Amino acid sequence: MFPGPLGLSLAGKALRDGRWSMDAIDIRGFATDRHRSVDDTPFGGGAGMVMRPDVVDAAVASALAANPGAPLVYLTPRGRLLEQAMVRDLSAGPGVTLVCGRYEGLDQRVIEARGMIEVSVGDVVLSGGEVGAILLLDACVRLLPGVMGASDSAAEESHGPEGLLEYPHYTRPAEWQGRKVPDVLLSGHHAEVAKWRREQAEQATRSRRPDLWAKHLNNLSHDGGRLDGHPAAA
Repeated sequence: MFPGPLGLSLAGKALRDGRWSMDAIDIRGFATDRHRSVDDTPFGGGAGMVMRPDVVDAAVASALAANPGAPLVYLTPRGRLLEQAMVRDLSAGPGVTLVCGRYEGLDQRVIEARGMIEVSVGDVVLSGGEVGAILLLDACVRLLPGVMGASDSAAEESHGPEGLLEYPHYTRPAEWQGRKVPDVLLSGHHAEVAKWRREQAEQATRSRRPDLWAKHLNNLSHDGGRLDGHPAAA
């Protein structure tokens, strides 16, 4: 599964250029029986299988030995929701070791023993952690210096430092199927364009993600910020 889509487009070019690297470690390679088993039935009964702590721990030890300073992240629906702030922190750090679970997940003891950071990429359940790992890695890789063409692209996109969703975009033709580009974007008035984009970002966040909007207002109130000419309210 790896590098998968990470071997294509901007991430793939950066991988070939040596701007980032990755090693995929097969957990099954650390099994000790002739069947290379990594899972067993759960204590207490129930459906599915659970990944064995001894096998997972051996694989983790091998991964951490190669990059001892990297945080250890376990992809699981039970984890804290992945947010752009975490992505920024990881991309600025020494790298990351990702554990991709399968079946019913990992034995809780190895999670606790290794101090794994449990992370979910969304309120969904996947067949395994590999797809989530690819998503997390792509989010981090694109923030590395030299990967994206325009350095200011990341600053203005959704979930940036202010926590707003991004404003809508338009390009040629100026009229398409009877739909026109907003006049302000054709005016050449940079201050008015910036104001319009800000208003659109705030409106989208307020209507689509009330949770992000409330967090944004709370951050403004703590920073003593102002919104639309009025003091920010928590």
